[in-house]
Amino acid sequence: MNTSLHDPIVNQKVSKMAENLIGSEIIKLAGEVKAKMEQGEKIYNLTIGDFNPKLFSIPSELKEEIIKAYNNDETNYPAANGIQELREAVSRFLHTREGLEYPASQILISGGARPLIYAVYQTLIDPQDKVLFPVPSWNNNHYTHLSHGQQIIIQTTAENKFMPTAADIKPHISEANLVAVCSPLNPTGTTFTEQGLKEICDLIIEENKKRGSSRKPVYLLYDQIYWTLTHGDTFHVDPVTLCPDIKNYTIYIDGISKAFAATGVRVGWAFGPQKIIDKMKSILSHVGAWSPKAEQVATANYLNNDNAIDTYLASFKRDISKRLDAFYEGMIKLKSEGFDVDAIAPEAAIYLTVNFNLVGKKTEDGSVLETTADVTRYLLEEAKLAIVPFNAFGADKDSTWYRLSVGTSVYEEITTLFEQLKAALSKLN
Repeated sequence: MNTSLHDPIVNQKVSKMAENLIGSEIIKLAGEVKAKMEQGEKIYNLTIGDFNPKLFSIPSELKEEIIKAYNNDETNYPAANGIQELREAVSRFLHTREGLEYPASQILISGGARPLIYAVYQTLIDPQDKVLFPVPSWNNNHYTHLSHGQQIIIQTTAENKFMPTAADIKPHISEANLVAVCSPLNPTGTTFTEQGLKEICDLIIEENKKRGSSRKPVYLLYDQIYWTLTHGDTFHVDPVTLCPDIKNYTIYIDGISKAFAATGVRVGWAFGPQKIIDKMKSILSHVGAWSPKAEQVATANYLNNDNAIDTYLASFKRDISKRLDAFYEGMIKLKSEGFDVDAIAPEAAIYLTVNFNLVGKKTEDGSVLETTADVTRYLLEEAKLAIVPFNAFGADKDSTWYRLSVGTSVYEEITTLFEQLKAALSKLN
């Protein structure tokens, strides 16, 4: 039945949480880029933290295992916390690859990392509890909002490669209920040093000793979804290896999405203290956020295939590294030629941190680039380069730093991209 213009206004008030939830700035930008591409423009779209499967396919052995699982009719409900075989395979994977000892009972499987992060927040955060996280970082502001918590935001700096330090956190640690960090970091592709992470862990351990049993402890959420993708001399570090005493307060987020270019396969895992994992399981069982059973069976078999994993990661990391290195070298060359750009040397993940310090410059038609949004638009219009400003990750709105993602970049096109970028920069004065 159609309503007319004369019908009374329908009351569609919603919860304050839903009303005030903001959308993803990255997805918004990606929509604008997609519209241009659909109109036939050649855009170098380096915005989304994903992989072009034509350039970066999942491991062939994993694909075969998925097909086999469906052919074997592995299509019914899996266990709420993940099938036993997969949790055991993850336990073995953590032991052999990182030296971490977590039994299958302390591992929770879900449809990628996002439901697991949501479950951590829902398990640990009461309304008005405080979540401390650095910016730029990915989505902690949204998860805090969803859990009715309060934000303690740490503004990081380029001098520290945008990684938080214990000195940044110390003034706020007595207020915090959760410290949420990520290494390798999305959006920067930078990582914790051993000393940097240990100092943060020591700070949390010291604070929890002060709290004793009278207050809820401060927990550490450690997102290491990119940990296998380190480059050059970079070595991944983790909290429990550095500080065994923090094990009772640390929840890890991990999975196959980035390690094996399997973002759409949706197999993620969390691991941590038994009680917390059990509570997260209960929450997600009501949400129905499990990973499909066939993909779980396939992933369990694949994670036990050490030779296949070693072969895949060697090739995969080499292809990512050569792209990151090419973009970094291109940016540094432009800097050496006098352009107001910069970059931080790549360390991990699929991201390069780049700087376009162009606010205040004039275009050929005399208009001034007054904001970061103007600079972002100019790069898209003139250089056909689409990248994400750090303010989309919670950084200051005037930040001139950007995330450049190489998961969809065609290596052979990078030279042409920089020719166009140089031409666009040369038009500014």
